[in-house]
Amino acid sequence: MKLKKNIATSETGFIFNPATGDSFTANALATEILQLLKQDQSPAAIKTHLLNRYDVEPNQLEKDWDDLVAQLRDHQLLD
Repeated sequence: MKLKKNIATSETGFIFNPATGDSFTANALATEILQLLKQDQSPAAIKTHLLNRYDVEPNQLEKDWDDLVAQLRDHQLLD
């Protein structure tokens, strides 16, 4: 899973898709995930990072992950 190369993101959570002109605001955790995706981290590596960094149950992380990925796909932000 990769974020499209032309997607602009900021450290404050602003996301811009120049292909559609759409912009979005992400929360801090989604912003962290987007930055890791831009660094070509694999989903497995990102999930491991999140499990080590935050007090979250693996099942909850999977649910939240699936929700975020669905939103990214819906907004045409993933390749």
